[in-house]
Amino acid sequence: MKVGKNKVVTLTYTLHANDENGEIIQKVDESRPFVHLFGVGTLLPDFEKNLEGLEPGDEFAFSLTAEQGYGKSNPEMILDLDKKIFEIDGKVDENIVFEGNTITMQDQNGNPIEGKVVNVGENSVKMDFNHPLAGQNLFFKGKILDVREATEEELAHGHVHGDGGHHH
Repeated sequence: MKVGKNKVVTLTYTLHANDENGEIIQKVDESRPFVHLFGVGTLLPDFEKNLEGLEPGDEFAFSLTAEQGYGKSNPEMILDLDKKIFEIDGKVDENIVFEGNTITMQDQNGNPIEGKVVNVGENSVKMDFNHPLAGQNLFFKGKILDVREATEEELAHGHVHGDGGHHH
């Protein structure tokens, strides 16, 4: 069976920055493979395009530009926030607010949004709310382990059900 819309695909992959020799960002192996309902719009479109039509046992390797991935880094997503909003009982928690740490905040609609602390100033904290992979070219390499039809329930819900996505 081939990878395509409404198929449940089990795969392993290694994600590198830039190219095959780039730093490893993420590694998904056979002990905890990536199981996904294909073609429902939850993956990067160009990631799906590169896997379309592959069969179990097929290996893949492809690059995505930053634009095909998570987009360019948007300067408007880098904000200086008043240090007071990080205070608890009038004091900033140094265990949370430090350079390089990722903090979950809320956007104006109350949705959680992850931001990275870029700089801690005297009165403000500079945070970057871009996706951590924004502005990066990505290189994926991996293997298709399994392809099966999605169940009606999975299609209705738009994601895989069951242990690791497999029904026994």
